[in-house]
Amino acid sequence: MSCRQKKVLILALPETAGSALYGMVDVLMSTGNIWQTLVGDASPSQPFDVQIVSIETKPFYCGHGIPVQPAYAITDEPDADILILPEIWLGPHEEIRGRYDALMEWVNVRFRSGTTIYSACSGSVLLAESGLLDNCEATSHWGYQELFRTHYPKVHFRPETNLVYAHPGGRLVTAGGTTSWHDLALHIIARHVGIGEALRIAKVYLLKWHDEGQLPFTGLVRQTHHADSAVRRCEEWLKEHCRDPAAIPRLIESSPLPERTLKRRFKAATGSSMIEYLQNLRIEAAKRLLEEGKLSVEEVSLESGYEDVSFFRRLFKRLTGLTPGEYRRLFRPLIEEAVGRLI
Repeated sequence: MSCRQKKVLILALPETAGSALYGMVDVLMSTGNIWQTLVGDASPSQPFDVQIVSIETKPFYCGHGIPVQPAYAITDEPDADILILPEIWLGPHEEIRGRYDALMEWVNVRFRSGTTIYSACSGSVLLAESGLLDNCEATSHWGYQELFRTHYPKVHFRPETNLVYAHPGGRLVTAGGTTSWHDLALHIIARHVGIGEALRIAKVYLLKWHDEGQLPFTGLVRQTHHADSAVRRCEEWLKEHCRDPAAIPRLIESSPLPERTLKRRFKAATGSSMIEYLQNLRIEAAKRLLEEGKLSVEEVSLESGYEDVSFFRRLFKRLTGLTPGEYRRLFRPLIEEAVGRLI
């Protein structure tokens, strides 16, 4: 692995999340030296030269009023081995199209010049807007599934995983939701400095690799924005009757629309089939029961609308990435800790 110092640019915009921006700056600047200082190693190093780049060098405030002083403007055409697009504050139905046309061109220029580009969380929306993710797999925060489906249909969105190579040579890498910048930082350090240093940084900063991916944290039921009132009534009916084993036949029977028409419109409006929507409702209910109570898995299955416990277990694992028992062990301590502090 090359010992040459890597030039790293981290993009900052008014929409940028300050925690992700400065967290990444801090961790990468500490690489090669913080562990060595703590344990008395006589050979600290500085493998990354990290600077902030923006539209211009004028100071500004990013998310939550956090001050930013860019070292470079994109018009300076700064060179870089690595470009990082951290999380931006963006609503799940908010468009960024047209805001940063010059930036989109600059990102493309950097990629064509050989820069390796990484995005964290909603930073991948900027990559998608640049066109670099067209016909590629990518991830972001799971809450942006509909945004990608609606505005970037050429991107093969994968909400279940926490790190996705969008380029076969590894020059485009997207990371998942919010604190996935931790995983991204460890990946960058392991790749460009070494696995040993990534482990040392993980120990110093108490960073955890989220090998379970995003599925356990994903909200399966989300409000979709559409104008089909008939489908909206179906959604509300399914939410109220999701435990009914005959929920879908009953819904179809009560609808004034023909079955095929109803199913087609439901899929077009929500992005999910009726059975997928119902399964998401039931598994979301099961997740709450596993988090909050002490019911057995068999009891949770029945309460969620599934008499076949084996099918419930398989479906739960497919939609969350974990077995019901693993899910309870991951999230139950958070509930117990919160309750314990309130008592």
